Amino acid sequence: MAMVVRDNGGMDGGKYVRYTPEQVEALERVYGECPKPSSIRRQQLIRDCPILSSIEPKQIKVWFQNRRCREKQRKEASRLQTVNRKLTAMNKLLMEENDRLQKQVSQFVYENGYMRQQIHTATVATTDTSCESVVTSGQHHQQQNPTPQHLQRDANNPAGLLAIAEETLAEFLSKATGTAVDWVQMVGMKPGPDFIGIIAVSHNCTGVAARACGLVSLEPTRVAELLKDRPSWYRDCRSLDVLTVIPTGNGGNIELIYMQTYAPTTLASARDFWTLRYTSALEDGSLVICERSLTPSISGPAAPAAPNFVRAEVLPSGYLIRPCEGGGSMIHIVDHVDLDAWSVPEVLRPLYESPKILAQKVTIAALRHIKQIAQEMSGEVTYSGRHQPAVLRTFSQRLSRGFNDAVNGFTDDGWSLLGSDGLDDVTISVNSSPNKLLGLHANLLPMFSTMGSGILCAKASMLFQDVPPALLVRFLREHRSEWADGGVDAYSAASLRAGPFAVPGLRASSGFPGGQLILPLAHTVEHEEFLEVIRLEGHGFNHDDVLSRDMYLLQLCSGVDENSVGACAQLVFAPIDDSFADDSPLLPSGFRVIPLDPKTDSPAATRTLDLASTMEVGSCAAAHSSSEASSNAYNLRSVLTIAFQFTYENHLHENVAAMARQYVRSVVASVQRVAMAIAPSRLGTQVGLKHPPASPEAQTLARWISRSYRFHTGVDLLQDDSHASDSLLKLLWQHSDAIMCCSLKASPVFTFANQAGLDMLETTLIALQEITLEKILDDGGRKVLCSEFPKLMQQGYTYLPGGVSVSSMGRPASYEQAVAWKVLNDEDSHHCLAFMFVNWSFV
Repeated sequence: MAMVVRDNGGMDGGKYVRYTPEQVEALERVYGECPKPSSIRRQQLIRDCPILSSIEPKQIKVWFQNRRCREKQRKEASRLQTVNRKLTAMNKLLMEENDRLQKQVSQFVYENGYMRQQIHTATVATTDTSCESVVTSGQHHQQQNPTPQHLQRDANNPAGLLAIAEETLAEFLSKATGTAVDWVQMVGMKPGPDFIGIIAVSHNCTGVAARACGLVSLEPTRVAELLKDRPSWYRDCRSLDVLTVIPTGNGGNIELIYMQTYAPTTLASARDFWTLRYTSALEDGSLVICERSLTPSISGPAAPAAPNFVRAEVLPSGYLIRPCEGGGSMIHIVDHVDLDAWSVPEVLRPLYESPKILAQKVTIAALRHIKQIAQEMSGEVTYSGRHQPAVLRTFSQRLSRGFNDAVNGFTDDGWSLLGSDGLDDVTISVNSSPNKLLGLHANLLPMFSTMGSGILCAKASMLFQDVPPALLVRFLREHRSEWADGGVDAYSAASLRAGPFAVPGLRASSGFPGGQLILPLAHTVEHEEFLEVIRLEGHGFNHDDVLSRDMYLLQLCSGVDENSVGACAQLVFAPIDDSFADDSPLLPSGFRVIPLDPKTDSPAATRTLDLASTMEVGSCAAAHSSSEASSNAYNLRSVLTIAFQFTYENHLHENVAAMARQYVRSVVASVQRVAMAIAPSRLGTQVGLKHPPASPEAQTLARWISRSYRFHTGVDLLQDDSHASDSLLKLLWQHSDAIMCCSLKASPVFTFANQAGLDMLETTLIALQEITLEKILDDGGRKVLCSEFPKLMQQGYTYLPGGVSVSSMGRPASYEQAVAWKVLNDEDSHHCLAFMFVNWSFV
């Protein structure tokens, strides 16, 4: 069939060009190679293809223009169809969620009316009647929560297991699409086609539960396959063994599963689970994978036992996977567990009682994994370099798993504890048979066997107050020189260098002449996890080494997104050879910071004030509630776990152990100093809490700086619509220009700087107080400041021309302009001087 193309470029606007199929085929071949050929290429095409000789070059140019336009329209139509399918499915999901919430409202209204009736009955009835009412109430409660019938059934035969499976399916569906659990939408997780999905957490229920609904562009069978492979996406899963598979008559199957999970910190024991997993298909074509624990009260198959593990319980949970019109799947995920929080120290119980942590570690992780695979398969995610996405995911999993192995130190992996040196702050474990942990390939196995080498791990855990995990891990990632200690004993360093791995970290200023260079490698779709290569430039243990030898670390950073509510933040790294082979052995070390949020269904967290209660208790109660909520927002506790691994030779065993203790203690001290420096100040909402003017809180200082700048210049320094002091501090801290404050003394000393200011000075908030204004200005800058100083003191501000400053490390930094102004306190007295260096950069 011939193709007709209208030529709009010539004098004859109505001229049409008719192409034969052979001509179209020739043009399509060229278009596949070069969609926009040059005029020379088009002329060459006419010479090379005799069948095109009858067509003018201008007409061929028009053909390619039209072909590109059709291709663009086709892609846009395909994109709009995809968006429309997403919106249609999301609309259906939101309508279902709205129906569920309506049912939940109806249930609350019914329960509220019932409770009011019970209270009225208890008020007007006699004592006997009241007692009868209590009994009746108890009976009603029992009817609402009947005892599961499967507890009386025998699970030793397939029929008994199938009965348990069907009941598990019904209970799971009531949680996934009904009101069996009081769900509350998780803060910071907004629904929409470009978001992860609808995320909810439990409120006032047994154990902790989390729920997620989302859309993915994969078929249900593929989604089910990925979700059942839990070790591939659940980073805390140590092992999952399917011990028994029993086919069912409805085309599904029942599996008996034993799973072990890692403990997140050295202060608690690991958990294991003995569960029944039921896979089946519903009448509407949906796939269901539901699971629950087989508890001792069920007369069923014996559960495996393992030392050093605490048995936890999975309450009816699972995945509902519905096919979508036009392809893809709609997923409902429910995770409901009882982690036996009473078996851990009281300070750590929030780890096991927080549904937000469960949501981030399990529920959202599962949904993100499915979305990541879907986008990789569709080509939406592009990776540079020779490594495929699957290989990079494997590197991330190995880093996380290796760090978990180091933190837990299981005896069946070959770990054993060394005796303490009298202090219990650092624990030392050794493993003389590391082949299982490292997965060493053939060329490294002889090295370990002939050297008599092993692995030594030094680890510690501690509690922090008012230090956001994401902020701390970001600082540790970007400022390695602030915590990595170069004071390693030379004899021990030599032994470490002789092995196949290197020291986990050295201080940039003393261990090597260069610094660290972060080379991005990969990241997940929502940027909640980064895989990168760190090059420590010019590393050497002493001057006899090759000074130019660089050291490489493969590093995994996760949980640093400010919107990751309830997520732990982690920085894990391992030395790697510059060849970066896919099977390179990894020995991970690093940091993990987990938030210890209070239990969300505590009385303080669930207090509400309606109109009647406000009238009864007055404004004092409301003020107290507001104060308490504000206090809780800044009363964040977290647990930090540090683990560093080293290789050793047997004859240097004691030296390496002593070095490791010294090393980790120095890292702990450095991290504690960093935490004190970056911890946001509290708002001071407690009654009677006053701070002297000489040492205001950070929020107060940020307000003074911003207000004084506007007072003197008439321009807003920070654009903040919320009028919250902590928001103002955040804007100041993240301002792109370097802002610093110095004291009003004969020799002005810096007292505060934002992140850009610290980067420009190459220092920290602690070391900042040792730097004077005179040190950072060159001769020209000092002369200009001296000439402008009277103007600054008289009118309150002045503009300084561009120049060059010097960092604490001696590096020059240029800036286009500087602004200096007097900072006034609440009494309009002079508090300090502020400087802003605009558009600075290192020379």
